[in-house]
Amino acid sequence: MSEKEYRKPEEIFSKVFRAGRRTYFFDVRETKAGDYYLTITESKKNINEDGTFSYKKHKIYLYKEDFGRFKELLDEVTGYIINEKGEEVISERHQKDFKPDETTENINVENEEKPDDKPSTSEFTDVDFDDISD
Repeated sequence: MSEKEYRKPEEIFSKVFRAGRRTYFFDVRETKAGDYYLTITESKKNINEDGTFSYKKHKIYLYKEDFGRFKELLDEVTGYIINEKGEEVISERHQKDFKPDETTENINVENEEKPDDKPSTSEFTDVDFDDISD
């Protein structure tokens, strides 16, 4: 190597949070000057067309002087989301393997069709066009 040796940032402390196809890494690293900083990495597993896997990664570098304001804004924004939309994850209802919990079942009972209502279009999705002749 040359006089300026490449030095990989040393990981001092790490935590991992797995959330479905996404994994979040919180890593404390050391600067060349010997101070610490935080990297937050989101890694998302993707399935390629050929069936192989790849990972998309996004990183945020967060330095000590920004911790206070970052935490304030994160708390404010997450609080806003919870206050406006609650804690239920709405997108989960649209996943193939979604199994409603007790709370969701109560919501669905309130929205059930009454016998006089027209059937929903979802009841007509099993149409086989091979049955239609010229």
